[in-house]
Amino acid sequence: MQEEHIGSSLDDWLREEGLYEATTTTAIKRVLARQLVAAMKTEAVTKTEMARRMNTSRAALDRLLDPENESVTLNTLSKAATAVGRKLRFELV
Repeated sequence: MQEEHIGSSLDDWLREEGLYEATTTTAIKRVLARQLVAAMKTEAVTKTEMARRMNTSRAALDRLLDPENESVTLNTLSKAATAVGRKLRFELV
């Protein structure tokens, strides 16, 4: 038996409060950072090797893997995905 839904959804509330975009952006970055860390573990790629494959510094890689740091470019994400044998996919929904 399904309960009746009362009130607005979380998404609706976040939009009403003007927090939806920031919250969504933060959530996406956290998921991507966790996925990259998991892929690195699966592929047995160290941070040093990952930075080398991306042709970047360890500091830049640490910023990318920091779930709280949202300043990342699509180019950097693409390089990271390629470095662990993955593809980056975006879509508008």
